[in-house]
Amino acid sequence: MTSVPHADRPHMPGYGVRLPSEGTGLLPWTWALERLAKSHDYWLATARQDGEPHLMPVWAVWMDDALWFSCSNDSRKTRNLRADGRCSLATDDAAAPVVVQGVAEVVSDIAGLHKLLAAENTKYGTDYGIDMLDPALNTCFKVRPAKVIGLDTADFTGSPTRWTPG
Repeated sequence: MTSVPHADRPHMPGYGVRLPSEGTGLLPWTWALERLAKSHDYWLATARQDGEPHLMPVWAVWMDDALWFSCSNDSRKTRNLRADGRCSLATDDAAAPVVVQGVAEVVSDIAGLHKLLAAENTKYGTDYGIDMLDPALNTCFKVRPAKVIGLDTADFTGSPTRWTPG
């Protein structure tokens, strides 16, 4: 999503959501980008192979038009994503959420791992070494958005916005 994605109003029947020409209108993409970059925690939703949902918080960084994060190889999150990469990630502010839907891709190239580690250390004030992302212990993922939805509860009926790649 290097270019500004297409914005429209998500279908939300029964919630009083207005057409884009009513209320304050659609939120700008910069509003979503700010929240994707600043969120401390993200809620990762995956599904087990039998379809049972699984929701867990993760640390993540927004870079190169994707959310990047890592998980232990033995974690339920990793097992779910390796079986089916479709997932959603949501920012930690329920009053102004941004939800990314996409497919998790495994990041295994050393340059990508170093880039994620540097970004994570900067964002979270940590000083982890590359062993933190050792592929024998952890799996790194990036999720490029297929769809992003955001809203500001201060203008619940006028702000819901869906962004899709152009």
